[in-house]
Amino acid sequence: MYQGNKIVVVIPALNEEASIGNVLDRIPKYIDQVVVVNDGSTDRTRDIALSKGAIVVDHKQNKGLGLAFKSGLQRVLELDADVMVNMDADGQFNPDDIISLIVPIIEKKADFVTASRFKDPALWPEMSKIKFWGNNMMSRLISSIVNERFYDVSCGFRAYSKDTLMRLNLFGKFTYTQETFIDLAFKGLTIKELPTKVRGTREHGKSKMASNLFKFGYRTSGIILKAFRDYKPIRLFGNVALIFCLIGLGFFFFLMIHYFRFDAFSPYKWTGFTAAFFLTLSIIMIITGFIMDVFARMRQNQDELLYRQKKMDMQMNKMEHNIIPTKKV
Repeated sequence: MYQGNKIVVVIPALNEEASIGNVLDRIPKYIDQVVVVNDGSTDRTRDIALSKGAIVVDHKQNKGLGLAFKSGLQRVLELDADVMVNMDADGQFNPDDIISLIVPIIEKKADFVTASRFKDPALWPEMSKIKFWGNNMMSRLISSIVNERFYDVSCGFRAYSKDTLMRLNLFGKFTYTQETFIDLAFKGLTIKELPTKVRGTREHGKSKMASNLFKFGYRTSGIILKAFRDYKPIRLFGNVALIFCLIGLGFFFFLMIHYFRFDAFSPYKWTGFTAAFFLTLSIIMIITGFIMDVFARMRQNQDELLYRQKKMDMQMNKMEHNIIPTKKV
């Protein structure tokens, strides 16, 4: 334990036999347990993790990083950990930095702490310009959605309090990193970015997440869009409605200017129909936004109920384990 707190590290892994052993060997002694989520590996990842004393959660087939993270989170709650740290199995992160991530949580200064590769320019890792640009754009997108500036929303080295874990409700299968920021920020939890020096490239093999940046951006954007839709539908659909409205008004004013100049709609009658089409779409988007807002409020209530149920279940489990059986006379 660290200052009386049970710390569990979760490591999702897919075919990481070349690096998983070294990562586990470097885990600090104050860590109580390590959970390796074997996401359908076909190499010796599972065997190596078991030989190093890790708890292994197996996926019979590859389900994606998002679901691997959820499996690890569930196992941590079952272990009744006070703090969970998740990190990658490729060796890019230094386990000695775990202490820096967990201290703000233990001191109640943050609910969620994430390592940040880009907050401090002096610690920027070496990587291709396209990857650097992609990370920057993704961070700016998430920052604009949650109205809070973040510099690195894709780093897989993070720490969470027990309460934060019970509040997390994620749906993405491909990844969890960006959705976590949206989920926790909209729930009002305190997020802290900690500048951290990491290696920019893998020592062994290629990245399984960002080897194809276009595919990564497409799949990640879908997760972000769904999360934005679920939490801020009026803002999302309102912006779309505004775009359609401006397009429709543009066609309408063009037609009116032509009419006042030449006292005729021809040959631009089609702009009138186009204006009506876009203005109708704008109204539909506004109505859709209000309808989705009702569902968003229902989800917020469901999230709160789920959180309370998880908390109650954990309390019941503690009570059951503390019951001392008495002998029958």
